Amino acid sequence: MLQEQFLQRSPALPLIELRQASRSSACYQAHTHDEFSFGVIDRGHAAYRNRQRLERIGVGSLVTVNPGEVHSCNPAAGQWSYRMLFVDASWLGTLQREAFGGSADYCCFPDVCAAGASAGFDGLFASLQRSDGALEAESRLIDLLQPLFACQQESASTLHQSGLLRARELIMDRLGCNLQLDELAEAAQLNRYQLIRGFKRLYGQAPHAFQLDERIKQARARLRADAVSLNDLALDLGFADQAHFQRHFKLRAALTPGQYRAFHQAA
Repeated sequence: MLQEQFLQRSPALPLIELRQASRSSACYQAHTHDEFSFGVIDRGHAAYRNRQRLERIGVGSLVTVNPGEVHSCNPAAGQWSYRMLFVDASWLGTLQREAFGGSADYCCFPDVCAAGASAGFDGLFASLQRSDGALEAESRLIDLLQPLFACQQESASTLHQSGLLRARELIMDRLGCNLQLDELAEAAQLNRYQLIRGFKRLYGQAPHAFQLDERIKQARARLRADAVSLNDLALDLGFADQAHFQRHFKLRAALTPGQYRAFHQAA
């Protein structure tokens, strides 16, 4: 089987580099990165060494490597498949200061490997590959980081409900726009970390998921009321294309937009 590998800068968040390897037998000598690195094994097992600790890790393990940590990760036997994210340390340091204060460039995370902690990685990786996924990608990245942040000392937080309401209203007023997380944070007068945590507590979803739900609700109403083309409706609601719209619609309605429209026309 041919080995496949790609390395690219995320079109959604250029501060992140993505690497994916399929059926690889490549080995890496001990080395370091300037960035924070997060990796998930999709197939096989690997011998992971970070400083003096050696672990055997498998499918679903999330590995976190801090900047400057000497590490290596190689297939334990045969081939393996994996995905990596390399996140700019300055960006992550800014996020840590927003969450906890302080003046350090960045703080290292205490845990470097967690079995079964990769939930959410697939969605994050996919959104990072889309040029229109900045809000979703940044929200998912912060979600992925929250368990790691929980290991660090966190100051008391409040829901900041009035600010969160302003962020919600901005989403509703500009439902067809691909808003940036910074725009929502500015409207709420909160930092990005406070916004994500507070929004999920108050509305039960991260901002990007809330936006998607509202877009689909709007789509349902439009499909019941008029004969707009599916492609025009997708673009009006801020989806990249009709396929993107159809995928998210079916996940929430168990029908394609065309099936949904036909059902209501026949009723």
